[in-house]
Amino acid sequence: MTPTMPTDAPNAEQLALQPAPFALAWPPVLAAVRDALATWSRREPVLLVGGAVRDALLRRPVKDLDFATPGDGRDVARRLANALGGAFFPLDAERKVGRAIVEYQGERFMLDVAQFRGPSLLTDLTGRDFTINALAAPLDGDLQSLYDPTGGLADLRHKRLRLCAPDSIAQDPVRALRAVRQSVALQFQIEPETRKAVRRDGPRFVHSSPERVRDEFMTMLGGPRPHVALRALDALGLLALIVPEVEAMRGVEQSPPHIHDVWQHTLSVVERLDGVLTTISPARTDDSAADAAFGLIVYLLDRFRAALQAHLAAPLPNGRRVTALLVLAALLHDCGKPPTASRGADGRIHFYQHERIGADLALARCRALRLSNDEAERVSAIVRHHMRPMMLRQSSGEQVSRRAVHRFWKAAGEAGIDVCVLTLADYLGMVGPTLHVPDWLAMLQVSGALLDGYLNRREEIVTPPPLVTGHGLMQELQVKAGPLVGQILAAISEAQAAGEVTTVDEALALARMLLDRPSRQAPDEDAGE
Repeated sequence: MTPTMPTDAPNAEQLALQPAPFALAWPPVLAAVRDALATWSRREPVLLVGGAVRDALLRRPVKDLDFATPGDGRDVARRLANALGGAFFPLDAERKVGRAIVEYQGERFMLDVAQFRGPSLLTDLTGRDFTINALAAPLDGDLQSLYDPTGGLADLRHKRLRLCAPDSIAQDPVRALRAVRQSVALQFQIEPETRKAVRRDGPRFVHSSPERVRDEFMTMLGGPRPHVALRALDALGLLALIVPEVEAMRGVEQSPPHIHDVWQHTLSVVERLDGVLTTISPARTDDSAADAAFGLIVYLLDRFRAALQAHLAAPLPNGRRVTALLVLAALLHDCGKPPTASRGADGRIHFYQHERIGADLALARCRALRLSNDEAERVSAIVRHHMRPMMLRQSSGEQVSRRAVHRFWKAAGEAGIDVCVLTLADYLGMVGPTLHVPDWLAMLQVSGALLDGYLNRREEIVTPPPLVTGHGLMQELQVKAGPLVGQILAAISEAQAAGEVTTVDEALALARMLLDRPSRQAPDEDAGE
């Protein structure tokens, strides 16, 4: 059975070069790659394939380069690493894939080289996932001419995503996730037969490597328009196979000011988070900030924009993006609501302690997704503390106290920055078009006060330098080491943050008072609905 071909596609049985539709702009590193493989290519062909060719045709930046060759790709990758002063990594012994990571003209490139998927270039290209990724350019020939056995050029022109073969997803079900990711990222339509294959064969990805599923999903969440990707996954019956918690959210009612059930609210929050992230990103435009809600973010929080950008752009050791973790936290932030739903005597629906339950569920889901411990704990912390800013808005009146700022950061840690961003999207997703500007201003002022404390006044409010040490406290008060010493030190630090204690004598006086009359632990501020 052969794949359905559009009428303007070349015959799949013929593999001939054809000119590119326009001059392709290649990154300068490609010339260095050609020079490094000049003698090699005369002996064994090496071809530029896949996403790099596709992106050049779409006039998108070409960052990472994939190559295919009849022999062992690891040998070619090692040669590139040696010639260009980079690092070599053997990736896949079975498929003979190697990677060279090189720095060239101030940019970092990943150069992956794989052996043909079969005896020839034709079998390699027709065995790929989608036609737009089944294009190749000969490294030792004219890089303005392409091999296109499956009609990828026509599909690029018509902005459609089509399988190279009807059984492409059956052969590798993770391709179903890639179909959604690439269609959203490129704003292409998944053609009908491919969509049927995604529905039919895609659910079998549950038997694939969890790490591959994780990588596709997290790349999707960290990419453009994650809310569109989630809706598409959901419509195709795939999302609940990755994040089963979404099933329990459907149809769970919420009382005003919520305008959606828990699931529709969650999707709305992810969508609004995308808008918030765009507003604070370098990609912001006048049009993207024209929305009144986002315009007020610019007005009140733009002084933190550079710091927020640095936080969100900080590289993770595994190459994933901070924004992907934040979007995952948004997806899971209310997963604790279904098991905690109750109706009060007044008829209102409550979700007491849902953030605590949700944090545990989020941690378990992150571990099932094979995220690192640091990533899992970060997502869980965001979910655990996501209600704090909203509760501060309700309880603080016109100004957030220094003590409240101190307590927030002591509890949330660095995840507090993510919480401050998520809470804006959470509020916008809660009220939708019923936005009340004074309430929104109050929400922005709370986030601003918290961010100001952490980014501009950290030593004054968040982590004031200690006036006394635990050892000094034990000597002065004649007490033994134990939890009480830690509690007194924490109380002194909080009093410093509040401006109530500024000297060693004042700190010791507070310690003596607490020792004589131990205070109760401060109430937690996030026991929200």
